[in-house]
Amino acid sequence: MKAIVCDHWGEPEEVLQLRDVPDRAAGRGEVRVRMIASPINPADLLMVRGQYGRQPSLPATPGFEGVGVVESGSGLLARRVMGRRVAVLNSGDGNWKEYVVLPARQAVPVPNELTDEQAATFFVNPASALAMTRYVLQVPPGAWLLQTAAGSTLGRMMIRLGKHHGFRTLNVVRRREQVDELMRLGGTAVVATNEESLPERVRELTEGEGVSFALDAVGGDTGSQAVGALGRGGKMLVYGTLSGEPLRVDPRTLMVGQKRIEGFWLSEWVRAQKPWTMLLLFRRIGKLMRAGVLVSDTSKSFPLSEIRTAVREAALPGRQGKVLLRIGD
Repeated sequence: MKAIVCDHWGEPEEVLQLRDVPDRAAGRGEVRVRMIASPINPADLLMVRGQYGRQPSLPATPGFEGVGVVESGSGLLARRVMGRRVAVLNSGDGNWKEYVVLPARQAVPVPNELTDEQAATFFVNPASALAMTRYVLQVPPGAWLLQTAAGSTLGRMMIRLGKHHGFRTLNVVRRREQVDELMRLGGTAVVATNEESLPERVRELTEGEGVSFALDAVGGDTGSQAVGALGRGGKMLVYGTLSGEPLRVDPRTLMVGQKRIEGFWLSEWVRAQKPWTMLLLFRRIGKLMRAGVLVSDTSKSFPLSEIRTAVREAALPGRQGKVLLRIGD
């Protein structure tokens, strides 16, 4: 079968190759899935560069999520999903290939109403958005949630979640041209850091109280300012490192007002959950996707044979919408 493979870590456009690789049958408790599509997520590109938190052995195939149809399998869970279209949650050998074999519990049936594009992005961003806001932070109605990288796919989901659950979003972006768009989407306030002072805008919006909750995917100066925006008892989750720079925090900022910073990594969070928690999470994701809350904007799609063009497009600064690999029908 055809698969995208990298033999060594480096820039995705340079190291990824399309190859013929051995296929295999599903073993006990496994399913074999014919892949339809898989998104190119920032985590996939980080892995190819050798910068992800947990690197696979080489040679490796990227692709943490995607959608496909279960064609064979063995065991009770496999029979439950036989012949069905499923979200493929692959933390092992990657989804950028024609067929994937993985544990049946990692093949999650998706609602028929969802397009292939939405089904391919069923897990990483929607689960992160729900886990951080509803399970970890438990943001109540009326509270302020500050988020950096607000123009990203995940950031837009947070804005829609805020509208749906009644909490206010203070959305931090770099460029002024994103402000009007995110306000139309439902953001309570948008701060463009190339023109405005984030600390001053936070003081203005919260009457000097600061925000109760924050999410940071950037680090560096922007993430450090987000820490300073926390009010008494405030909590910030760090889930990304887009700037590649560390947070710089005066310890007194945390000491005064008993503020907290925690790391969030979806795979670590998932491993700590009970099976029924994950089942409920999948149901909530499906419901909110159908309602248009946890949907992902998609842009271009490419066949496996155009992988280098695809990853180059996915890495463009300021690009909006997920780039998809279209693998099969």
